[in-house]
Amino acid sequence: MSLRHRLTTAAALTAVAALGLTACSGATDAEAGGSEETVTVTIGTLRGQPHFYQPFLYNEHAVEGVEFEVVTLDTTPALSDALASGSIDFAISGVTPTISSISQGRDLRIVASAADGGSGFIGNGETSLDELVGDRIGIVQGSAQEVALRLLIDDAGLEPEDFDLAVIPVPEMASAFQAGDIDAFMGVEIGVSIAKNAGGTEVVDPYSTDIGRVNIGLITTNELIESDPELVQKVVDTHAATTAYMSENIQEWLPEMVGEFGGDEAVFTSALENFWLRSDLSDEYIAQLEALASAMSDIGLITTVPTADEIVDTDFAS
Repeated sequence: MSLRHRLTTAAALTAVAALGLTACSGATDAEAGGSEETVTVTIGTLRGQPHFYQPFLYNEHAVEGVEFEVVTLDTTPALSDALASGSIDFAISGVTPTISSISQGRDLRIVASAADGGSGFIGNGETSLDELVGDRIGIVQGSAQEVALRLLIDDAGLEPEDFDLAVIPVPEMASAFQAGDIDAFMGVEIGVSIAKNAGGTEVVDPYSTDIGRVNIGLITTNELIESDPELVQKVVDTHAATTAYMSENIQEWLPEMVGEFGGDEAVFTSALENFWLRSDLSDEYIAQLEALASAMSDIGLITTVPTADEIVDTDFAS
């Protein structure tokens, strides 16, 4: 049976409502002749990006008592909206929009890491920001990549006003670069690998700032943590088991991912070399989240800097 038939995937939040997905809906094994209750958990993610792929394999590695329905949305802010509204229970999402949501008073928490990296600063042979002064650089607005770029600009002794920073949607970034509509971009996979495959080159190391490679986490609400910590633990355990499998068996799930998402397997293979799967919440990871929150405040993306305890719940990930 194909992955597409094993999981229910909605294409947008409106589809979540249309399908009537109910957060943490209980489907009991007793009704099927068993005795243990199995809870169906809705998990949101993005399509087409390998560092968001874990949920598509959760059911193959789920711990006893949980099963998963995967909901795909178009952007990480949309995932935050879905979590805050209760339309989904968990999300694999960007930590930057999560911090933005928390700073706005939304009751979200990171309960595990998911993947580092997935970023790239791509140009046409430039090796410093000085060579791009006055040029048009594509950015993903409000992303960790935008924060990293602004930190790199500051480290180079330059100002954002020295460049034409253009907000480009993630799916259009590589094509905008190839068409010459932008001279360079700080973006995400798989656009980075598509651009490199077409002759683009790395300008500077996107991970050389204080925020490092921090990018993707497993997110839920504090309300769910408080009301059902046992369920949260089961989901985190499933996430950890899935992540461990994926880290050690790339050649087993890569063709399945390509079949699910579509595209060039060589491009996905290149993208896999630019991110690092994980599920832990190390002190270094949390320090990078704190540095990210501070940087977001410094550049005006948020007005209130949440504390580490407001961003992360460390009770579940080992």
